[in-house]
Amino acid sequence: MPEAKQKKQRSAPSNVRRMRDTIARALEGDPARVQAHKAKGKFTARERILYLMDEGTFQELDLLVTTRCDDFGLKEKHIPGDGVITGFGRVGGREVCVFAQDFTVMGGSLGLAHAQKICKIMDLALENRVPVIGLLDSGGARIQEGVDSLDGYAQIFYRNVKCSGVIPQISVILGPCAGGAVYSPALTDFVFMVEGLSHMFVTGPDVVKAATGESVTFDALGGSQVHGAKSGVCHVVAASEQDCFRQLKELLTYLPQNRWERAPRVANPDPVRRATPLLEALCEVDPRKPYRVHHIIWQIADEHKFFEIHAGFAKNVVTGFLRLGGDVVGVVANNPAHKAGALDIDSSDKAARFIRFLNAFNIPILTLVDVPGYWPGLDQEHGGIIRHGAKILHAYSEATVPKVTVVLRKAYGGAYIAMSSKHLHADFNFALPCAEIAVMGPRGAVEILYSRELKAAGAEKDALRARLEKEYAEKFASPYQTASSGSVDEVIEPTQIRHKIARAFKFLREKRKPGEHENRGNIPL
Repeated sequence: MPEAKQKKQRSAPSNVRRMRDTIARALEGDPARVQAHKAKGKFTARERILYLMDEGTFQELDLLVTTRCDDFGLKEKHIPGDGVITGFGRVGGREVCVFAQDFTVMGGSLGLAHAQKICKIMDLALENRVPVIGLLDSGGARIQEGVDSLDGYAQIFYRNVKCSGVIPQISVILGPCAGGAVYSPALTDFVFMVEGLSHMFVTGPDVVKAATGESVTFDALGGSQVHGAKSGVCHVVAASEQDCFRQLKELLTYLPQNRWERAPRVANPDPVRRATPLLEALCEVDPRKPYRVHHIIWQIADEHKFFEIHAGFAKNVVTGFLRLGGDVVGVVANNPAHKAGALDIDSSDKAARFIRFLNAFNIPILTLVDVPGYWPGLDQEHGGIIRHGAKILHAYSEATVPKVTVVLRKAYGGAYIAMSSKHLHADFNFALPCAEIAVMGPRGAVEILYSRELKAAGAEKDALRARLEKEYAEKFASPYQTASSGSVDEVIEPTQIRHKIARAFKFLREKRKPGEHENRGNIPL
């Protein structure tokens, strides 16, 4: 060490030296536990914060808070920070609050002081109207602290609800999240998980084995693929921690700071009047032929960029964010590549929750419709498709943000109504020339309306059916018929769909000024 530096350190007042020593010990942690943690391929809590936050912006709070419990030898351990790092800083130049559970400290378990630190940072986020991000890696409630740890979770859940629909809440699962701990992420707006690293479950494999006799692995019970594809608990699945933080940062670029602000606008190098030839090609495709709606979304989006939410869950409906003319738009689209784009229980829940988030945070909604109806079946009816399907109707009807709907091909029956139809108060409803809007498709309608004629046709049955289907489509399912009643505002040129939508949203920009609507929470659906 240089002599001048040594002299400077020696000359420091004793109370300053004590402060420095205290902070250094608190930051050091247990080297053996840190090494064991990193041996599992995991970042430490502090490394995670460094990956997430803009360099040099993180301001830690409550570093010196210690465990409140004196029982079971905890008093002697004198654990600084109590297993969670909390503070604020910037991500992409924008202020956020963050907490990161430290698995190297008592397995990241939640005690009273741990919970109070999280509550304090959530209160700070709410009062200052900035997003809050939780990096979760915890064994759950701290048994040594008994009911105090359970009460701590309750305090967090209460704040999750108070923050809901007011500031964005994001949970990142970076290890275990078990028992009551899972309900805080479930109350937040977006949940991220990492393949092979993240696990969420109410009861672990051992409890499942004891209760039911089933043997199940952590991954099969509550891994990222389970929650990303089957349960729908997880919104984004990442390949690694680095990939997780990259996607988290990207998501934040689409979100406002709070419900009173607009989502951030960016410079748009992509001409709004850019042609969309794929949409014209769609008009030549057999209406029963499947296709991925992503190709349509990419055509519409600025620079063909789309951030999908719930990509692996309920794939018959696609949800996510894009920019149009530099402005953020939320997309809800039927996807004919899965279940023909029909609505079912899971897709109804998925769409409704996303719509409610968009409405809470002043983000316009673009709905792309290609829906043959609701998915039939005993499982759907017994599972409550009536109740779940009604959630979309409720979400669109209560949404007061700008709403633009485009019927791409099919729009049949109750599903046509549910997908932001005109009389659910969509602002602008457009249709492509190939759109079919009717109670049901021409084939089904003809079978019902002309059953006698078809039975009597004999060898001419197929030709008669084809003629009747064509006549029905032109008279009852044509977009021009729907436009004649005002239920469609305009039948649009396919190659100009991007310009039409952008122009509509520009006109609607001041439809509802931020802050002039009542607060609506984003209840889990």
